[in-house]
Amino acid sequence: MTITRAVPIGVGHYLPTRVVPNAEFMNWLDTSDEWIKTRSGIERRHFAAEGELTSDLAINAAKMALADAGLEANDIDAIVLATSTPDQTFPATATKVQHALGMTKGFAFDVQAVCAGFAFALTNANALIVAGQAKRILVIGAETFSRIMNWEDRGTCVLFGDGAGALILEAQEGTGNTDDRGILACDLNSDGQYNDVLYVDGGVSSTQTTGVLVMQGREVFKHAVQKLAQTANASLAKAGLSHEDVDWVVPHQANIRIIKGTAAKLKVPMEKVVVTVQDHGNTSAASIPLALSVAKQRGQIKTGELLLTEAIGGGLAWGSVLMRW
Repeated sequence: MTITRAVPIGVGHYLPTRVVPNAEFMNWLDTSDEWIKTRSGIERRHFAAEGELTSDLAINAAKMALADAGLEANDIDAIVLATSTPDQTFPATATKVQHALGMTKGFAFDVQAVCAGFAFALTNANALIVAGQAKRILVIGAETFSRIMNWEDRGTCVLFGDGAGALILEAQEGTGNTDDRGILACDLNSDGQYNDVLYVDGGVSSTQTTGVLVMQGREVFKHAVQKLAQTANASLAKAGLSHEDVDWVVPHQANIRIIKGTAAKLKVPMEKVVVTVQDHGNTSAASIPLALSVAKQRGQIKTGELLLTEAIGGGLAWGSVLMRW
């Protein structure tokens, strides 16, 4: 039996040129490089330049992914862009990316699931491909979280950075077994009762302001490891695979303690975990595709290897995607 699989064929990323080391925060906060590293594993992050938009980051990552796949913009049927920091309230930032790339057909839309956004975007793209709605989809995660920081809150503003990552999925025939390349299983979850654990205190309908990020760090940590392990195991179970089959875990890069805690719960050694949080901080929906692209550049992930991605963000929303590279 042959089935349609959504197979990754190109990946790319973009980081703003401005690098912000931990020491820079000492200019106005009661903090230190050691304090930040100990609690998060973060050493530096990138901030967008004045006038540099989320769409700019997304466009650059998309161009790299297209080049990696050897494709032109009009070879793409759809763009799914995960972001919580769009250029405008509307239209979708994805349509700006579509136009800037010179893509004159197909469709483009945004997905908003905060740090879990790329898992939600990948799952939507996979469904569109399996349903025959598109042959090739450009899936992007792009964020400028530096625009929604409370710079007086040392517990949050040191954690986040800006960046973008992009992955191209293509419809290919598979045999229906777990040796197939492409997305093998997805798992999505959300629970709105935890809204106040992680949110932005502004919005079009509520305050007519952008607002700033508010987070209960201990509460987020308490939920993160348990829910990330749960969703990762759910995707493995759907595919009929186990933690022993995984070649690489590519987690949301939020906090090294969460990454290590989840890996331990999954019984996956840290040698099999892609870690980029030290260099990028938490780039929200961009963190997984950014880590995928960097891992490919490093020569870590190779064709045919089994990758497990998982993420959790405001909502709370969490999810995972299991794919063979």
